[in-house]
Amino acid sequence: MRKRVSGLSVLCGLAVLSLPAFASAAIPGLAPEKAWDLGGYVKYMATATLPDEGGSALDHLVHQRFNFEYRFSDTLRVNLAMRNRVLAGDSAEQSGYGDLVGLDPGYWDLTHNWLDKTGVIGTSSFDRAYLDYRFGGDNKDWQLRLGRSRINWGMATLFNPNDLFNSYSIFDFDYEERPGADALILSRKLGFASQIDLVYNPAKESQLDSYAGRYLFNLSGWDGQVLAGKSHLDHVFGFGFAGDLSGAGVRGEITHFEPTESHWPQQTPDALPLQRATVATLESDYSFGGRRNWMGRAAALYISHPQPPDSALAFLNLPLTARTLSFTRWTGYGDIGFDITPLSRFTLTATAYQDGSYFIGANASYSLANDWQLLGVLQRFDGRNDSLFGDTPSTLLFAQVKWSF
Repeated sequence: MRKRVSGLSVLCGLAVLSLPAFASAAIPGLAPEKAWDLGGYVKYMATATLPDEGGSALDHLVHQRFNFEYRFSDTLRVNLAMRNRVLAGDSAEQSGYGDLVGLDPGYWDLTHNWLDKTGVIGTSSFDRAYLDYRFGGDNKDWQLRLGRSRINWGMATLFNPNDLFNSYSIFDFDYEERPGADALILSRKLGFASQIDLVYNPAKESQLDSYAGRYLFNLSGWDGQVLAGKSHLDHVFGFGFAGDLSGAGVRGEITHFEPTESHWPQQTPDALPLQRATVATLESDYSFGGRRNWMGRAAALYISHPQPPDSALAFLNLPLTARTLSFTRWTGYGDIGFDITPLSRFTLTATAYQDGSYFIGANASYSLANDWQLLGVLQRFDGRNDSLFGDTPSTLLFAQVKWSF
C-alpha cells in the first residue's frame, strides 16, 4: 500500500505541475519530465546448426523485451526488465531442453516456462528488477540498490576476470543486455572517476554466497580498480586498469581465486577437488579511422588451472563464472571490423585455444530504418581431432531482424 500511495502522490503532483506547462506550451523545454519510461524490442532469429557429422537442425526464436522505469522522485526509482521468448524447432524437441531454457541461477527464481512441449518452449524472465535510492546531500554521493541488476566490474570488453557477479559468454551475441545478479549494492562516490562499491549476493546454498568490495580510481588519465571478497567457493583478490597508449586503448584485469573448500559438493562420492587459480587478461584496440572506420582488437586470456568441461555443448550453454571463461590455460582472440556503407558494418573474429580448438566468426549488420536492424552471423567451431571443438566440429548460421520501440 505504501508504494501505491507514493506512486499516486507522484502522479498527482506531476498533474498539478503540468498545468502551467500546458498553459505555456509554446515555450519548448518547460514541460515536466514524465515519471516513467517504457521501451524494448521484438526480434526474430532463425538458426541453422550444421555439424560435420550427424543431422542438421533448424531453430526459430521470437524474442520480445520490455524495459520499464518508474521514478517516484529524483532519488528513488524502480526498474523492471522482462524477456519473453518462444523457441521452436529441432533443439526444442530434445529431452531436458526446457529445463535448460528455464534455468534461473539467481537467488530468486524469476524465470518461468509457461509453455513446454515437444518442439515448442515459451519462457519469461525478469533479468532486471530493482529499487534504486540515491542520497547524501545535493550531490547524491550515496547509492543503495536492492534486487536483480547488472553489476559490471569488468574493465576489458571481452574476457572479464574482475566481473565476479555477471560473467557471460563471448559467443552469445543475442543477449546484449547481459544477465543480472540478485544483490544488495551500496556505493559511495569519492570524487572524479573514484568510488567505493560494496556488494552482497546471496545464493540458494549459503556456502555459495558472494560478497565483495571494489575501490575505483583514476590516476594520470588511467582508470584503475582493486577488489577483494568471496565469489561462490573462492576468496578473491583482483586488480584492473584501462587507459590509452599512443592512440590505442589498453585494458587489463587479473583475479586470484583461493578455494574456501577442498572439494565440492561436500561429502559426496563425485565431489571434485577445488584448486586455487589466477585468471588474467590483456586487451587492446585501435581505430584506424578513414571512410570505412576500420577498427581492430586483440586479447589474451590466461587461467593457471582451467576447469575442462564435459563437452563443447556444455561449455557453450552452461552459465560461466569469472573462473571458467575458457577451458585452456591460454586463449587468444582477435577481430577486425569496418563499415561497408554508412548503414552496414562487417566484423570478422577468431579465437584460438591451447588445446588446438578454434572459433571463427563473421557478422554483418544493416540498418533497415531508424528502429529496424538486420543481422547475419556465421560461427565455426573446429580444431584438432583431440581438441574440445575438434571432437564435434560444426557451423552455425544466424539470421535476425529486430524492431526497437
